[in-house]
Amino acid sequence: PTQKRIHLVRHAQGEHNLSPSLHHLADPILTRIGETQCRSLAERFPYHSPSLLVAASPLRRTIYTALLAFERDLDGEKKVVALPEAQETSDLPSDTGSPLGFLKGEMEGKKVDLTLVKEGWDSKKGKWAPTAEAITARAKETRLWLRNREENEIVLVSHGGFLHYLTEDWTGVSQFQGTGWENAEFRTYNFSSVDDSNASLVETEESRSRRHEKPLSKEEQTQLKETAHPALAESGFKEAANGKP
Repeated sequence: PTQKRIHLVRHAQGEHNLSPSLHHLADPILTRIGETQCRSLAERFPYHSPSLLVAASPLRRTIYTALLAFERDLDGEKKVVALPEAQETSDLPSDTGSPLGFLKGEMEGKKVDLTLVKEGWDSKKGKWAPTAEAITARAKETRLWLRNREENEIVLVSHGGFLHYLTEDWTGVSQFQGTGWENAEFRTYNFSSVDDSNASLVETEESRSRRHEKPLSKEEQTQLKETAHPALAESGFKEAANGKP
């Protein structure tokens, strides 16, 4: 594995996490409990550093999780880099981002870099479509972006559904409403190699021991992935037209 460390974080509790009946909320913000979870994450995260790159999906709950939990890492001109490829999987209103013009207005004066966010990023069409094929492709694109960055310590705040595609680890996907990740949970990874075309991530032993998880075999992960798609579908995820995972 490479020395570069990637710390993946699921956003803190959003308004839509209170009940499935609230998934109609458009790009919901954090709850007060979510804000408290961010403060707790800030205290227990052991890798704060002036050289840490902080990136986040451009949905509001992920941006605010990054701003609150990693405030101490945003000294001077440093900002949270909004990465549209890391947005959530479904096209439910709660998993759909705000138009770029609205985001620019809301984030004005905040330490957020929206340079990579383009018009149409919230369309849920084309590369942003809620299909297994499109999500798998942008998960790979996200891993390559992370690996190609010059920083050796990177935080990415993303979403419960997308993080399974990003890590290619399907453990626990039937729990916690379609994700094995709890709100404000973080896990740490290295890349399997510097030139692997898939840019596969490998969770560190320290990270696995933190949550008492043993690594699964490739065969076990494939079986989990096959059963994971129906669980994700219940959370608003749409299968690819050909039905393949």
